[in-house]
Parts: sequence; C-alpha cells; structure tokens
Amino acid sequence: MVSGSPLKIDTVVIGAGHSGLAMSYCLNERGVEHVLLERSDVANSWKTERWDSLKLLTPNWQSRLPGLAYEGDDPDGFMTVPEVISFVDHYADVISAPIQTRTTVTSVRCSGDGYQVDTNRNTWKCRTIVVASGACNVASIPAIAASAPSSITSVTPLDYRNPDQLNKGGVLVVGASATGIQLADEIHRSGRPVTLSVGEHVRMPRIYRGRDIQWWMDAVGVLDDRYDEVDDINRARNVPSPQLVGSPERSTLDLNALSGIGVKLIGRLAGIRDGTAQFSGSLRNNCALADLKMNRLLNTIDEWASENGLDDEVPPPHRFAETTVEDSPPLGLDLTNGQIQTIVWATGFRPDYSWLDVPVLDRKGKIRHDGGVVDSPGMYLMGMTFLRRRKSSFIHGAGDDAGDLSDHLTAYLNNTVAITG
Repeated sequence: MVSGSPLKIDTVVIGAGHSGLAMSYCLNERGVEHVLLERSDVANSWKTERWDSLKLLTPNWQSRLPGLAYEGDDPDGFMTVPEVISFVDHYADVISAPIQTRTTVTSVRCSGDGYQVDTNRNTWKCRTIVVASGACNVASIPAIAASAPSSITSVTPLDYRNPDQLNKGGVLVVGASATGIQLADEIHRSGRPVTLSVGEHVRMPRIYRGRDIQWWMDAVGVLDDRYDEVDDINRARNVPSPQLVGSPERSTLDLNALSGIGVKLIGRLAGIRDGTAQFSGSLRNNCALADLKMNRLLNTIDEWASENGLDDEVPPPHRFAETTVEDSPPLGLDLTNGQIQTIVWATGFRPDYSWLDVPVLDRKGKIRHDGGVVDSPGMYLMGMTFLRRRKSSFIHGAGDDAGDLSDHLTAYLNNTVAITG
C-alpha cells in the first residue's frame, strides 16, 4: 500500500468487468461520484482465464449493457473470447468509466460510517462500496481430488486452454454442466478418449420450434424471474449452468450428443480410494430428472406460444429423445492402469474474498445479501448467479440489477446525508 492521506469518494466499485461497468453507468446517471478499482485490465478474467475455443452461451443480440447494445451483423451468432473482450473494452470507453487499472485491493474494512479500501497504490475512504469482483475467481475443486494418484495430471477450466496441453491418453472430465460438456466434446474430438462423470445437470436444447432457447426464455419471462418470487432462492442460486454451447451451427450439445461421438458416461464421482475412482449409481435418475425438467420448460414455452398467437408462426411443439444411459454404468474406474492420464475438474467456481475484512461471509464463504444488498450498511454485490433475477449472471442481466441496486445505493447516500450532514 502506498502511504499518504486516504482519497475520499462516495462509492468504490471493486472490479471492472461487465457488472462493475454496468454499475458505473448507473451511478453516473444518478450523479454518484465513484471509482472502479481493477486488479489488472478491463475484462481481465476474459483475457486470462478462458479456454481458446470458448464462445458465449447467449446469442449476440442478448449482449447488451446500459447504454450499449450489440451492433454487429450476426445477431444470432455467439461471441468468441476476443469479441467479448472487445465488447467490454468498448463499453468502458463509451461510458468513460473512471477506472484505475493495475490496482489490487488488499483490504476492505469498516471505518466510521463507511469503509476503508486499501490497495497496492493508495487508500480510499468511501461511504458505499460495490463488490463486483466476479463469481468465478477460483476453481472449486472437491476435497477428493487430493486422493487422485500422483501419476494423474489435474487440470481446472481456469488452467485449460486447448487439448494440446494435455497428456496423450484418456481423460476423466468431472462435471457435466456447460463447461464440462464443452470440454468433454473438444477433448474427445482431439483423439483422447473421454469419460464424463455426470451429476445433477440442466438439459436444454439450443433450438426449439425454430428459435433459440434463449429467445423463448426471454420472451416467456423466465429470465426475469425475481429472487424474491421463487420458492427457494438458495436452491435456485446453486442450480448448475445449462448444457448449452454457442456454435455457428447452433447445435445442441447434450449427453446424447456426447455419447453419440463416443464419450463414455458415468455417474457422479463420490470418492477415490486406493487408486480407484468410485461413482454414484444415480446416473439414470439424474438424467431422468434433467429430461423431466427440460420438458416442463418446453411445456411452459408451448403454453405461452399458444396464448400469444405464435403457433402459426413457428413449427409445432415436439419433444427430444430421453437421455440414453447404459443398463449398468460402472461404479469404479482404475486410475492406476495408465488408461486415464488427466482429470479435468469441471466442478464449478467460487469467488475470492480473501481481501474482504468485513464480517459478511457465511460458513461457505459466500457474501450474505438480500438481492445484492449486503448484510453491512452501504455495501452491495453484483455479478452473482440469480442475484436479483434468473438472468443476473448473463451480460444482459447486469443492467437491470445495476439499476435496482444503484437506486438503493443512492437512497442510502441521501438518507445518511440527511442524518449526518
């Protein structure tokens, strides 16, 4: 930390990804003086923590932030990583965001009626703070990973770039959400046999009745479901990401597609003992439940289409084949015989709050909040799954969340002024 008098400002926003930038736009609209502190460069995680072939799961027309929408000639396409970086960089320029890059926050703590933010460059005093540092800072690897034989190379999606970096030989991919299925597909196509460990997952077609599934979910209002309107928000926030992939062919990548090219499906990884990976016998049940939930979504879409007079404009309803599972999937896999050379832990991510010295973390290390209003006066959270709406974790979900929370933040500043000013 650089010594000197602290800099004073109304609001500090930590993180200059799309969520922090959306909040910056809304704060500027409301006349709130603020600064964004970014540990590296704008859109840093997209520049340093994404694999080469990754594309957004949402169509380009959904790439919109307050004050900026997609302007290209391929609205139904899917942005590559360089295109996402360019989009976010351009947004920062368009809104003239007050960003300090290469500024690492080392501590945030309560100070008087606000907060003190220490960084490697200077210290800030602020009355309100927005944590927009990201939901995927650290790969969430289960404790059983430590029991894998030393001959096995472990890789996380934050480390992975392309199949060429992997050893020749078989690969066990653990996790069958969006990340796991994409990596399983790419790695298997590189000539490495892949076994995919499947737990709870969300099956979803890319195209339904001639339109992208995201179009339907947007139109029907599923993406606008609010956090205070669902039965169990904690459960909703922990639902796996849907099995979707963005591709020029707009193809569906589900377990049937993977098994169709030779990926071997196996149950949820339950443990590793004496060099043998042990798997749950719940594969068939997990797949049946995912099929059931997908069909419920399609029923909702069909009902909405009929009620809104779209049945004559789009193809008729249809259903997809149930997930095919072999009669008796193996419950064990020898990790010592040389057939498996690599394990890819596609088991999720978690945020890094090692710098947060305010008592707002629950026993799982997550920030306690009510729709982004943190359990500490004047502190707010952005960019988390189902923060305020089902679409919160998508780029186009940041705008509505930022609008709501910046209103709350502005009211808080005005009220504290009235009390202490």
